[in-house]
Amino acid sequence: MRRLHLLVLFFVCGLAGSAQAQYPERPIHLIVPQAAGSATDTVARILGAALAEEIGQQIVVDDRPGGALTVGLDLTAKSPPDGYTICMGPIGALAITPHLVAKLPYDIARDFQPIAVVTKGHLLLAVSPTTPFHSVPELVAYAKANPGKLLNASSSNGSPGHVGGELFKFMTGTDIVHVPYKGGAPAINDLIAGRVQLMFESLNSIAPFARSGAVRALAVSGDRRSPAFPDLPTIAEAGVPGYSAPTWGGVIAPAGVPRPIIDKLNAAINKAIQSPSFKDHFAAIGDEPAGGTPEEFAALIASDSAKWGAVIRRAGIKFE
Repeated sequence: MRRLHLLVLFFVCGLAGSAQAQYPERPIHLIVPQAAGSATDTVARILGAALAEEIGQQIVVDDRPGGALTVGLDLTAKSPPDGYTICMGPIGALAITPHLVAKLPYDIARDFQPIAVVTKGHLLLAVSPTTPFHSVPELVAYAKANPGKLLNASSSNGSPGHVGGELFKFMTGTDIVHVPYKGGAPAINDLIAGRVQLMFESLNSIAPFARSGAVRALAVSGDRRSPAFPDLPTIAEAGVPGYSAPTWGGVIAPAGVPRPIIDKLNAAINKAIQSPSFKDHFAAIGDEPAGGTPEEFAALIASDSAKWGAVIRRAGIKFE
């Protein structure tokens, strides 16, 4: 009987190993926890095309917006851990939302496996062309002299632009009123029209308006300048020493996906994001290919979660 059990065990393990070696044998679903046309959806579609060439199967982009990015992630967490359902993991979903939603249906560290960071980028600090501000010091000086008079738009309550703005206010000692919108497009429209005066928004979304002069770009939020806007200083360079609010997005999987499959996806993503087609798409908007190991992505999630959790608590940000 013992021999029979061992034979069955070896057979099952052999099947599992064979399945992993042949992975993927069918299309892979890439869930996006935001709406079609969003910055994350744009990244997913560009990545999907490049990744399909590397991995030899179609990547089906599946937009599942709602619940402050929780709907798509919850669906991913509850999917079979076989590598055929993966998910875009933007900074908002993995490092910000967990500090804003009281009872998440999942735990970021327990229920997901990071695969790879896909892009790193910036928020753009932009002002309305109707304002007199042409530099960060001019903006800060006015805000200090006129507390509560400037309106700072964001794509939503708790978005990277919102918490990036709160960090800016804290580090500059200014009182600027936050105005959340339902999406980046209406917020940018009001910035152009002068109904709000400033905005911290993903380069992915606002770069075309900055290039055309529809909004006035003052600085980028990361630790170094954007290759797409090399003449723009970082906010730290422009007069707020130590300010850092880079953005990023990666790919995650449900917990329990076998490590050989994670490694295969990681290797394919690292190759895909270095392809000419991927680089050409992102060169114009300022995001850069990232890459790296699953462990490096896990460390990035943990460090940024701690950072933005502190900002959120200090600012008293809550979902209404």
